[in-house]
Amino acid sequence: MATRRRTGNTLATKTAELAFAAPQVMAHRLTRMALAGPTLSERDRKEFHLMGMEKLGAFTSAWQQMALASVTSSQTLAIQMWTAWWAPWLGGRRARTVNRQLRQAALGVLGKGLGPIHAKATANARRLGSTPLVEAPKRRTRAK
Repeated sequence: MATRRRTGNTLATKTAELAFAAPQVMAHRLTRMALAGPTLSERDRKEFHLMGMEKLGAFTSAWQQMALASVTSSQTLAIQMWTAWWAPWLGGRRARTVNRQLRQAALGVLGKGLGPIHAKATANARRLGSTPLVEAPKRRTRAK
């Protein structure tokens, strides 16, 4: 008998990882903004521009994936509800099965939406964790 394995990419796991990664990223970027002051270096300008573009990309991808998952789930649920209605004649599923599918569909849509945001936030936490807050001053070499 085949067993179903959980990969760790569940909605709860992604939510917990996001709950730890997002504050780390925010703290790093807010500290950089405070240290930069009114004049930004080229490095800070690139990082702050990247910050906005990443959010736009992650949320756009999340919306698209949630919309696709919603359409797919709606079609599946419509077929299951139809067969449940005609269950005595078609051997369809009971209402309990349809209710379980409805819950799983809702969690699936949430998981699809959280995926791109989770991926971007955890990648940023790893990247910014190894990035110094202030750029190291350039050393001048003496001419001999």
